[in-house]
Amino acid sequence: MAALLAWLFMAAMPSAWAASPAPTGEEATAHVPLEHLPALKGDYFPLTDRGSGRVHHVYVRLPEGYDPAASTRYPVVYLLDGDSLFPLLAPTHLFLHYDEKLPEAIVVGIAYGGFEPAINKRDTDFTAPGADATAGQGGAPGFLAFLRDQVIPEVERRHAADPSRRILLGQSRGGYFVLWSAREAPDLFWGRIASNPAQGPAREQLFAPAAAHARTDLNVVVVSGTRENEGRRQLARAWVADWSARAQAPWQTTLLEIEGGTHAASIGEGYRRAMLWLFREADAPPR
Repeated sequence: MAALLAWLFMAAMPSAWAASPAPTGEEATAHVPLEHLPALKGDYFPLTDRGSGRVHHVYVRLPEGYDPAASTRYPVVYLLDGDSLFPLLAPTHLFLHYDEKLPEAIVVGIAYGGFEPAINKRDTDFTAPGADATAGQGGAPGFLAFLRDQVIPEVERRHAADPSRRILLGQSRGGYFVLWSAREAPDLFWGRIASNPAQGPAREQLFAPAAAHARTDLNVVVVSGTRENEGRRQLARAWVADWSARAQAPWQTTLLEIEGGTHAASIGEGYRRAMLWLFREADAPPR
């Protein structure tokens, strides 16, 4: 009898599956799974880069208790490589608010929608044009324009953002882009976090004079794990030492070394320490 019942159950399964087809069209998009994850709850929108024609997926985590009708304006943290860093660091920020009294923030992940090279163009977007750039690299100017002219205005149109407290975070190639963009557009972000930045191409551009700037409250944090590749370790130390010695540098900078930290897996601790450093004197007068 047990065997017969098991056979009948298995025989009925295909028809049961057929009776419940996967939702399509409006039915599929009406339900947003992230709405059931409160530490990630917020907003999502696709955005086509007018320069490259490529679609990026923008995820937004809103602060706990967020009220769009209130007068409160929040810092905004823009995460490069949002495909992986948004689901990791968005809830991390909530816990830092709980335990470390870090100000709540809007967290934005700029994602490609996959890791496949045909979709994920970080090697293009996060590298500057230079003599040693290879085919497919050198798209940093276009990606910076996408951030400045499309992503930031759309986020600030949709949500209660504080334009004076924008933060940009990048890891590896993204960290390189953070340092490159600091020199290209100093005033665009109040704070920048470059985690284990890659070395190039066009490494020399990271040390070229910065573009004109008006702000005097800017900050750049470079994070380096002690188990990181020595070449990238050397770049992190050299960049901070060089810019710290310049009397007319647009920003204050610091090197945070993560003891035992690796290239990618220590990003959570790097974020914690970098954000606490950025907000150490958030209400102090500009230097």
